[in-house]
Amino acid sequence: MPDETLADVVACAFAAVPLRHVGVAVSGGGDSMALLLLMQDWAMRHGVRLSAVTFDHGLRAEAPEEAALVARICAEHEITHDILTWVGWNGQGNLQASARTARYREIARWARHCGVEVVCLGHTCNDQAETFLMRLARKSGSDGLRRMASSFGAHGVQWMRPLLGVERSKLRQYLKRLGVEWVEDPSNADDGFERVRVRKALDVLAPLGINAKVLEAVAENLAAENRLLRHSVLESLRGNVVECFGALSIRQEAFRALHPEVRRRFLNEALQWIAGAQYAPRSAAQGGIERALLEGETQTLCGVIGWCERDRIWLAREFQAVKDLKGAPFDGRWRIEGPLDGMDIRALGAEGLQQCPEWRALDVPRRALISLPAVWEAGRLVWSPVSSCKTGHWAERIGPSFENWLGRD
Repeated sequence: MPDETLADVVACAFAAVPLRHVGVAVSGGGDSMALLLLMQDWAMRHGVRLSAVTFDHGLRAEAPEEAALVARICAEHEITHDILTWVGWNGQGNLQASARTARYREIARWARHCGVEVVCLGHTCNDQAETFLMRLARKSGSDGLRRMASSFGAHGVQWMRPLLGVERSKLRQYLKRLGVEWVEDPSNADDGFERVRVRKALDVLAPLGINAKVLEAVAENLAAENRLLRHSVLESLRGNVVECFGALSIRQEAFRALHPEVRRRFLNEALQWIAGAQYAPRSAAQGGIERALLEGETQTLCGVIGWCERDRIWLAREFQAVKDLKGAPFDGRWRIEGPLDGMDIRALGAEGLQQCPEWRALDVPRRALISLPAVWEAGRLVWSPVSSCKTGHWAERIGPSFENWLGRD
């Protein structure tokens, strides 16, 4: 693939997206380094500002040196570059999942601070193939096996994967022709990582004609089928699901009457939409909350709480997931506008809800409201989405409505 074709791939990805400021997440690896230089060429041609960011997870001794390499390459090409460091893991839960979440969250915060409209990621068709096989091993359906999204929203920021259809080897060839160095993560040779084992399995499958491009085509076919399934789910739920203050509700009778596959997909989509999560929960965990709701019980999953109240099932952001968060956009899901000098933005909580007696007239459960953002000053509630006082503040949920979320590609 000649350089001109790589440039065409990038240009095609942004053909219908008018932008002023684009960011690139660069690790120092070949894929992201090639993306950085391709994006610089595109940005210069179109008068777009380009910034780069490197996220150091603090998990490898080599990481600071790799970040320094990216900084040097950016300086040589006059690209603004920032290094972010992760210091937030408490040693609990899945390390890789926690690191991934932190990476997206902190890069999104960086993007909002810098005015970056889109953050580009260096995923390739090899990443697509590897992800396909990893999900196949987990018995995923078309939701998990379909093609990775070329663009998506997360943490209040838009993300794009311009090189998703390009093979990794082509990017290495491109860098070699430019004489630009990159680093190979030593973990790429460690069989202790699932992705490394999958990468080696692809080499074994190649003589059978099963390679990255073939698996990409299969994933694309499944994506087309998945769009049809999504449309069917959307039609089944239309008129049954109510969206209110970022929470969702459905009549218990209607929930039980849903086809099991529609009900499963509804819960998966609802959990992702409410929590702003990039991935659906594992099927076993999702099945647990589904059984609980069918039996009228309360359960939490992925920072979402589900419960039954009167004749409806409710799904809302869990207060425990947001109680320590501060600032805007709140929880990556809420944009707050209005006079904010000297004021804090944090969850409404039970304390704040007590100061909004009018909330009872909304006919919305307390659990669905206490996780909402609110404006505070010196411990005093100034404003919340459920208060009636006129303070010049307002809140807007970032991203599509639940119905539009269901209808996305």
